[in-house]
Amino acid sequence: MSEFRMPSLGADMEAGTLVEWKVAPGERVHRGDIVAVVETQKGAIEIEIFEDGVLRDLVVAPGSRVPVGALLARLDVAAGGPPPALSAAAPAAPPRAAAPAPVPPPPPPIAMPPASRHRVTPAARRRAAALGLPLEGLRGTGVEGAICLADLPQAPPRRSSGFDPVGMRKAIAAAMGRSKREIPHYYLSQTVDLTPGLERLARLNAGRAPPERLLPAAMMLHAAARAVAETPELNGFWENDAFRAAEGVHVGWAVALRGGGLVAPAIRDADRLSLDALMVAMRDLVARARGGGLRGSELTDATITVTSLGDRGAESVLPIIHPPQVTILGFGRIVERPWVVAGAVVPRRVATLTLAGDHRASDGHRGGLLLARIEALLQKPEEP
Repeated sequence: MSEFRMPSLGADMEAGTLVEWKVAPGERVHRGDIVAVVETQKGAIEIEIFEDGVLRDLVVAPGSRVPVGALLARLDVAAGGPPPALSAAAPAAPPRAAAPAPVPPPPPPIAMPPASRHRVTPAARRRAAALGLPLEGLRGTGVEGAICLADLPQAPPRRSSGFDPVGMRKAIAAAMGRSKREIPHYYLSQTVDLTPGLERLARLNAGRAPPERLLPAAMMLHAAARAVAETPELNGFWENDAFRAAEGVHVGWAVALRGGGLVAPAIRDADRLSLDALMVAMRDLVARARGGGLRGSELTDATITVTSLGDRGAESVLPIIHPPQVTILGFGRIVERPWVVAGAVVPRRVATLTLAGDHRASDGHRGGLLLARIEALLQKPEEP
């Protein structure tokens, strides 16, 4: 029997409120299945199961506030056959030596409410979560009866009841205070000429509709992810007084929420994605982060964080490491500056790239090599 416990969805989380179970006792689940919805200061988060098995007990009732690490459910991971029928029948009597008398039929199984599982398109699920619309009772008109966008009733957008901007700000402050106290930060910065990369973006975006255009943030994240893959000592976690290198480059992309605060959900294997695929992943994460559709694994899988201040931000940022990660990268606002190219002073569009590293896991030399590699990839961008 395995125990399924409340996961930590970030260094700033101490507890969460169980909103809904998506499964019922006796139901078989597989690793990665969404089994519950939990509310934190960041909003409603879909929680995935970590193992295959059959759920035996749901320990926590919806509406309960549960600390990180507390028991939520018990999972029978050794169950090889189909889950047993849920009934209140008495256990079978031991075999008798004499010929058995007629046995009355067992009492009928107690009817259990069906699990609240619906066939729903991803777009409809995200829209329903953003609007706070229940899916119960809706009739789907999509393929195989799936609920699609057209089936959702019209309702004005409203903020998820789980989003608490004041609580989030307090939680972020506590986590960042802990980071500054416990992690010996070192900082490096480098101003990077983005003109070649921006010219490439202009060529790629020629003829594209606005929703399909590539943004400079995707270009910067693309270069950062590829460079991090070549510097494994900056990609991982400080745990139990030792560095543990990550198995992949799962970049946490910092997203500012409209009500205040931020989250940094992970884009898995970002170093292997094309520029277009990365742009799609970024747009999807931003939409779901602001609409209440993130998964728990997206908040825990990040191996390094990247933040970009965008067109209206400051020219540079000194970011704070998100524990247990050991590195965070920050891109400032793109500005035009006089720049020396081939002995001549010309106007160029540049940005300041900053790295904060954990001195327990790396040093300024390795951090400097990472910045230099990012700069090289931005100045000589390769075609996808």
